[in-house]
Amino acid sequence: MTSQQATRTLWRPTGPKELDLVRELNWRAWPPRLPEQPIFYPVLNEEYAVMIARDWNVKQDGAGFVTRFEVESEFVSRYPIRQAGGKAILELWVPAEELDDFNAHIVGEIQVVHAFR
Repeated sequence: MTSQQATRTLWRPTGPKELDLVRELNWRAWPPRLPEQPIFYPVLNEEYAVMIARDWNVKQDGAGFVTRFEVESEFVSRYPIRQAGGKAILELWVPAEELDDFNAHIVGEIQVVHAFR
């Protein structure tokens, strides 16, 4: 038995306000969803996350960031992969009420890998 846990890499496009909240959580968790956000949407590929951060978050918030993080594979497999558009537009839908449990299965820190302004 190895102490290394199999993980899945996920990305999350985010604006500056959400990123500030992640920083306050020591880069270890995602903040609770707002009432109008019933689902947390991490995405399965970097290109899709870049597209959202660059094309949507920058217009909406003046800045967009792409984060990368690892989640225990066995845990994250409970969420079906959703295709939100083209073949590469893949995301997970995590109900807001399950976000604390999701956060508990993040391995390591949430990292910022791209910033757009």
